[in-house]
Amino acid sequence: MAIMITDECINCGACEPECPNTAIYEGGVEWNWAGGTELKEVELEDGSVVDAKTAQDPISNEYYYIVSGKCTECLGFHEEPQCAAVCPVDCCVDDPDYRETEDELLAKKDWLHN
Repeated sequence: MAIMITDECINCGACEPECPNTAIYEGGVEWNWAGGTELKEVELEDGSVVDAKTAQDPISNEYYYIVSGKCTECLGFHEEPQCAAVCPVDCCVDDPDYRETEDELLAKKDWLHN
C-alpha cells in the first residue's frame, strides 16, 4: 500500500527530500511523473498517454502530499518508508485507498527507475 500524509501535517518539509521516488510535494505545488524517475511517457487510468514532464494538479493545496502512483513505500531503497521515519508528528501513514503487495510495489519501483 502507498503512504499518505494526513491533515495533521505541520508542513515542516522533512519528508520531501527523503523520498527516493520524488513522490512527495509541498501543498499547492504541481507535480509530474518524470521528477525523480526514468519515465518519459505515462499511460493514465483512462488509457490516455501523457508526457512524463507534463505538470499535474496538486493533490492538496494545504499540506504536503504523496503521489500514490509514485510511492513504493521505499521498497528496493530502504527497509521502511523514509517519510514516516522522519516525520515529527507521525502523519505519514498507510493509505487504505491504495493497497499493493510487496511484489506490486517492487514492480512499480522497477517501472519508475527502469
